[in-house]
Order: sequence, then C-alpha cells, then structure tokens
Amino acid sequence: MFRFVFRLAALVALSVSVIMAVIDATRSVAASALVMTPLNTSWLAVSPDTRSTFECFVRDKAGPLLWDGAIAWVLNQPGFAVFAVLAFVLYMIGYRRERPSGRFA
Repeated sequence: MFRFVFRLAALVALSVSVIMAVIDATRSVAASALVMTPLNTSWLAVSPDTRSTFECFVRDKAGPLLWDGAIAWVLNQPGFAVFAVLAFVLYMIGYRRERPSGRFA
C-alpha cells in the first residue's frame, strides 16, 4: 500500500519535472540562450502566499539556519532538477525488489 503511494508521488513529481523542463526549453528557444528557472521563481509565480507561509513555518519551527543553509539553496536550483531528484528518491523508496526464487546457482 505504502509503496504504491510513494510510486504515485514519484510519478507526480516526474510529471512536474517534465512540465518545468518543457517550459524552460521553450524559453531557451525563444531567448536563443539557455534558460533554467529557479524553483523559487516558479513557486512565486504560481502561489506567492504559500511560499511566504512555508518560509515563516520553517523559520519558526526549525530556525533560520535551516532556511538560509539548506532550503534557500534548494530553492535556487532549477525547478526541473529538484523535482527530478525528488521523483527519483520517492521511486527508490517505493521500489519493490524481486525476491530470490530460492534456487541456488
């Protein structure tokens, strides 16, 4: 059950990653230069209220050191790369290994 949820979340994250990559590719073609939009810029364009709420929550609960050190760095990375890594991690959590058949070599 939980493996299915992780694999479904990985599929959603991969879909978002592909959408963001297509948007960046379109902008790159239009600008005749490589364009990689940071996740922070994309998030602010879609929903600035949730971005500020998330920042306040992290600063209040975990402290400003976590925000300034780790989360701000992740938000400055290209959005498609962040979601691609997230999809990979979620898929690996939900990955089902094949059980050995019981035969010996």
